[in-house]
Amino acid sequence: MTSSAAVLDSTTDESTPPTYRWYAAGQWRDAAAGTFEDHNPYTGEVHAYVARCGRAEAADAVAAAERAFGEWSQMSPGAKAELFRRAAAVVHRRRDELVAQLARETGAAAFNAGFQVDLLGTLMEQVASWGYNPTGESLPSDLPGARHYVERRPLGVVVNFVPWNGASLLSWRSALAPLVFGNTVVIKPSELAPLSAGLLIAEVAHEAGFPPGVINVVTHAPGEAGPVADEFFDNPAVRCLNFIGSVATGRYLAERAGKTLKRTVMELGGYNPLLVMDDVDLDYAVRVATFSAFWHQGQVCMNARKILVHERIYEEFTQRLVTAAQKLPTGDPSDPTTFIGPLITPVAVEQVDRRVREATALGARALCGATYDGQIYSPTVLVDVPDSATINHEETFGPVVVVQPVRDEDEAIDIANRPMYGLCAGVLSDDESRAVKIAARLQAGAIRVNMVTISDEIHLPLGGVRDSGWGRSGPTGYRDDFTDVIAITIQSGQQQLPIN
Repeated sequence: MTSSAAVLDSTTDESTPPTYRWYAAGQWRDAAAGTFEDHNPYTGEVHAYVARCGRAEAADAVAAAERAFGEWSQMSPGAKAELFRRAAAVVHRRRDELVAQLARETGAAAFNAGFQVDLLGTLMEQVASWGYNPTGESLPSDLPGARHYVERRPLGVVVNFVPWNGASLLSWRSALAPLVFGNTVVIKPSELAPLSAGLLIAEVAHEAGFPPGVINVVTHAPGEAGPVADEFFDNPAVRCLNFIGSVATGRYLAERAGKTLKRTVMELGGYNPLLVMDDVDLDYAVRVATFSAFWHQGQVCMNARKILVHERIYEEFTQRLVTAAQKLPTGDPSDPTTFIGPLITPVAVEQVDRRVREATALGARALCGATYDGQIYSPTVLVDVPDSATINHEETFGPVVVVQPVRDEDEAIDIANRPMYGLCAGVLSDDESRAVKIAARLQAGAIRVNMVTISDEIHLPLGGVRDSGWGRSGPTGYRDDFTDVIAITIQSGQQQLPIN
């Protein structure tokens, strides 16, 4: 059954969670398999029932996107820009609702959720102008009477695999970039945030007036991504898979995509170092480190995982960091004073705690934290962590940071570059020239000097190196990711050939 309404069951009983359909071809649809439960990570309660899609629904979404591609790819930049601006207006008008949903569904603290939604509106307004950027160039030729013209053409259907941890912002970012260059999209949100990362995007797009089939959203239950993903891998209409997530899942997707030679764009995880030099302002360094390590409960790919501190200031820095971590307010993410909310699932809590306990069993010391209440894990500072501990070299999504002393900047750089990740890194030094020289030796796609490791401006070419993926954001990076390069050679007059 199809409908113009996202919510299947409208009721005045606020104790009854709403039921959400999935979205394709401008219509809200029931899934053949029914629905699954979407849980609030803070209370554990069901806050919504969501369409439980499978392979058939995924195929319908791709077909809708394929049908819409021809008209959308030929739409003028001005017409597309107007739709993006309308979507931004909807986001601004529905801000409080979207913020509340992020807190309820993903555990994002209120100020974090507000940041995401506010940045989202700005992002839409910026992207609206990208359609006017140059998309071709003229090149000379050594052939008499010939000239070359290079143009960019949209790929077709782009499927976006989007995560729960920056649900609204990352989902829209992954969709807007292909859209502005003339592609149509299917969004597969994480099963842990099917509303914030998917169906609310569809609601905004529907309200803004995007043509049917340009944006489609397929939701699935936990543990049931396989059939949906299989359709995306096997369907020849899908031209590109755009993935934000873990290295392990990225490897699997790249391998599967390789069998059908589909293009992939990968923004993967990172084990991000923050280097603190001995000439730094300690108060500022501690604030930067605290924010970098514990923002969104350490569940962001750009969180600082290891802080490398010059040995001259190590003891004082570490003591101050522990004090700052212990002062962070924890609790209900809807409370505007909360900084540390819940981890996304009980399984996430178990993994974080298991890695902390493994490290302490191997000789590490937890100077604070290492406890949890429900799904809230207390901010944890680990020292004396041996190399063999998993948490000392693998990305761990939780409010846990490793602090390690270093003799000098050379040792700091060596340790920072050891993991095969390369998403982002940070350097803190009051000597900007020194910090920039250190940054030049770090192997990361984004390096922050004298600021927090977490930063996202849509016009920057952000992305990972080494095991942290490929592809870049920004108008040029996204253009390269989501268009084909077509070389056209034009001969004026008849070409001279060595045959009669």
